[in-house]
Parts: sequence; C-alpha cells; structure tokens
Amino acid sequence: MAFGSFEQGDEIEANAEINMIPFIDIMLVLLIIFMITAPLMSHAVKVDLPKASSQPLLIKTKPVEIAVLADGGIRVNGNPVPAEGLAAALAPFPDDSEVHLRADRKTPYEAVARVLSATSESGLSKVGFVTEQLD
Repeated sequence: MAFGSFEQGDEIEANAEINMIPFIDIMLVLLIIFMITAPLMSHAVKVDLPKASSQPLLIKTKPVEIAVLADGGIRVNGNPVPAEGLAAALAPFPDDSEVHLRADRKTPYEAVARVLSATSESGLSKVGFVTEQLD
C-alpha cells in the first residue's frame, strides 16, 4: 500500500492502487444475504393430492381446414367458398371444433383478417395457423 508523507514538496505522486476494502465489504454482505435466503427457497408446501382415474376422450372432432389462396380465394375442407358466404359455410361445424388456417405466403393480410372475423362470427374460437418448418 502506498502512504502519503508529510513532506512539503511541489510534486505530489498519484496513488494508482485500487482500494479493495469496499468491494470486499459488499461481497461479504451479499454472501450473508444469500446464505440466509437460500434455505428458505428450498421449502415446498406439502399437499396430499387426491387420486383419480380418468379415461381420455375418444371422441375428437375433425379440424376444419381453411385455405386462403394468394389470389384471395378461400377453400373450406377443400371446397371453394366465396368470401361473403364463409360465415354461413362455417355455421354447421360445432363450436368446439379446431380451425387449421393455411394462408399462402403472398396472401394479403386483409384476406386473412376477413377469414378470422368469419370464424369468430360463426362461433369457432380455436384457430391455429399452419406453417412449414424452416430447413
């Protein structure tokens, strides 16, 4: 460590050493805090959960396949449907049916938004977008 002297001189040398004591104090305080809080995080609430047996639902409705082509054409399960009559074409499907929406890459967003609006009007709320995986 460098100590200053009481000599009266014109030249004062700069102290270039880093004072490590504040850093060590902070690290010791953090260590104590973590030592106190670490055991508290490992305690979990013990809950005796009930046992139950259930069978998976075998009745699964087939998803509704909607394709929106680049030119704005719409197909429901492979059948062409006009954009104005899409909500009416989706009405016969049950409300819990899933909708798989396939939109062409060059499809305008407005056409996709109209299809989403028509699915909402017909009561179909489970909509998933189908994409291809990147290579």
